Amino acid sequence: MCGRYNFSQEESDEIREIVREVERRQRGEFKMGEIYPTNVAPVLVAGDDRPVPELLAWGFPRFDKKGVVINARAETAPDKPMFRKCLEQRRCVIPSTGFYEWAADKTKYRFCLPGEDALYMAGLYNEFAGEPRYVILTTAANESIADVHNRMPVVLPRARIAEWIGGLGAAMEILRAVPPMLERTAS
Repeated sequence: MCGRYNFSQEESDEIREIVREVERRQRGEFKMGEIYPTNVAPVLVAGDDRPVPELLAWGFPRFDKKGVVINARAETAPDKPMFRKCLEQRRCVIPSTGFYEWAADKTKYRFCLPGEDALYMAGLYNEFAGEPRYVILTTAANESIADVHNRMPVVLPRARIAEWIGGLGAAMEILRAVPPMLERTAS
């Protein structure tokens, strides 16, 4: 599960450029730093010729109206009514500088890509009552995370961002790929 992530322009030139583009393209406030469910944050969606940042809120409303769904399992998203059409037509990328998980002893860990200042997560988006919202796709955790949590976000290599957003065939291949090893630090 991915329940919080970090979005910091101080740590990443790539994130800084996304922030600049959001500020140029649209108005609206968004959260920086540690992002929580329901926060509004920049997310990359399909543009005319390249992915572009838009402001979306994190979490799809639950059918029972009690809270939000923040993650979708990559293995079952193609079959779930809440996610099926989004996977086919509305894929997005959540830019971050890392995500957080808590160990059983309540230690908070931050996970990042080794040697990279940005980490991109696969997501889905939709509109609910006129508000664009997103979820993060998760997959089974690899060895770099498994002792802390049994799930992890689907991490996208920078070179595959456009493929993820642009084509269902490539997207399904990405969902089946082995996730990259991550490094962790206790927060």
